[in-house]
Amino acid sequence: MLLPALGNIGLNYIAPLIVAKLVARIAGGDGAGLGATLPYVIGFAGVMLLAEGLWRIGLHCLNRLDALGVEALYVLGMDELFAKDATFFHDNFAGSLTKRVLSFASRFEDFIDTLTFNVVGSLVPLLFGSVVLWRYEPLLVVGLLAMIALTALLVAPLIRRRQALVDQREEAIARVSGHVADSLMNMDTVRAFAAEEREAAEHRSRVAHSRRLMLRSWDYGNLRIDTLVAPMSVLTNVLGLVLAVALGGGEHGVEAIVVAFTYYANATKIMFDFNQIYRRLESSMTEAAQFTELLLVPPTVLDPAAPEPLRQGPADVRFERVTFAHGGGKPLFDGLDLAVPSGAKIGLVGRSGGGKTTLTRLLLRMTDIDGGRILIGGQDISRMRQADLRGLIAYVPQDPAMFHRTLRDNIAFARPDATDAEIRRAAEAAHVTEFADALPHGFDTMVGERGIKLSGGQRQRVALARAILRDAPILLLDEATSALDSESEILVQEALWRLMEGRTALVVAHRLSTVAGMDRLVVLDRGRIVEQGTHQELLAAEGAYAKLWSHQSGGFLDDNAPVDAPLPDGRVTGSVAGADLH
Repeated sequence: MLLPALGNIGLNYIAPLIVAKLVARIAGGDGAGLGATLPYVIGFAGVMLLAEGLWRIGLHCLNRLDALGVEALYVLGMDELFAKDATFFHDNFAGSLTKRVLSFASRFEDFIDTLTFNVVGSLVPLLFGSVVLWRYEPLLVVGLLAMIALTALLVAPLIRRRQALVDQREEAIARVSGHVADSLMNMDTVRAFAAEEREAAEHRSRVAHSRRLMLRSWDYGNLRIDTLVAPMSVLTNVLGLVLAVALGGGEHGVEAIVVAFTYYANATKIMFDFNQIYRRLESSMTEAAQFTELLLVPPTVLDPAAPEPLRQGPADVRFERVTFAHGGGKPLFDGLDLAVPSGAKIGLVGRSGGGKTTLTRLLLRMTDIDGGRILIGGQDISRMRQADLRGLIAYVPQDPAMFHRTLRDNIAFARPDATDAEIRRAAEAAHVTEFADALPHGFDTMVGERGIKLSGGQRQRVALARAILRDAPILLLDEATSALDSESEILVQEALWRLMEGRTALVVAHRLSTVAGMDRLVVLDRGRIVEQGTHQELLAAEGAYAKLWSHQSGGFLDDNAPVDAPLPDGRVTGSVAGADLH
């Protein structure tokens, strides 16, 4: 960082000093012949070459500092995001996060370069120049530093005001990025609802707002800060010239005038560049600060300080007096108890909003419970490492997520070390090969962002292949066959039944026919378990499950049916609260 500054000393202070001495020698009548001027010319050339060499070496080192710093910040940014819990990503646009984490790293280069070339590269030479001027006349140094200090004092309040404008500008730019990403990720929905013009209008509105804030911050720097700095810089140069001329009758004469004028001009260039330097530093710091602010919100789901080692044993699951509320609202679960023996196949059924999917997310520790315990194999999951916990579970969500990678990579995501043969067997079991082999590049076909090149049913088959490849002792299936056609569903159901053999399975289903053969069905309604038993037992009980079964059309639940709606024979059922869950 100091090498460019040393180069600046050579270029802007030592070289002019040599010229000043040469001018003074000629003005003093000592001769201007080759013999008299040659040492100065050689010294001037040597200083310029040395300064250039220092610049090249400094730039070479700085390039490596920039590259290593950017790399470290890219890694740090993603590590911090990976540590966040699910709620954090629900509250932030993916596009805004992308912009912020990339700017957090990339603006490091701008910050370091500005600090090196403009701040250190100016202040260190200024210090050297002050020492030289002091040798001629201390008043030259006092005048220069006094004018720089006065300018900084006058500009400081304006800079604080401009910082607020820059914060508003960067926030507006982040909102533009968020909307762009949101629209692009949902382009099919935009087109389906003929909303292109509406989304384009929203984009134009956000961009126009961003443009107004950019101009406001730029104009403030140009019309308020620069209009103050410019006359102060001129006044400083005039003062330097006056002092140099007034003191020019001393022993140094013309040499002192040339040196003082040159050094003052170099120093006031710093004042002219002050706003631009600060703008670059300010922009870099503001963009980095926007990401840093996100880091100030600590994740709520953390690994314990001293995690328990994972114990081998049965994979039974127990929810004990579990209490949970979304976002601090009314509790969804209030003292929930549920026991799932190792190897049992449990179906979670009920109308939307009953808490079925929330149970699976709590088991995965996507969010933490407010009270009670969740145990796997007798171990409290809050006392385990999250990686160890999730290593016990193969999860298939209702809306499977696909990476913009090859089909093979998407399946292998469950087990990156899996062989091609293992991936192929998992794909065959999930009936992925039925469409994969027909693709242009087979398993090496890119599936597009979020798997856009695949149908919903194909994405679900890929997600099932992941679960099969995972080979975990616990299966969590959240509507794992909802996007399949009837023929494909029969085939995949067979694969799932084979997969569930010897494993603990919790299967969320809206279509009751898909879980009728489970060991036990648990009926959830508004966070309460109102019934449980086998399909036949629950039908015979003529309770809530029987009512839900009767209201199905084509296997789907009628979410608008009242809880106490009459059965086909005219009888009215009531919910069964407080059922024994063990």
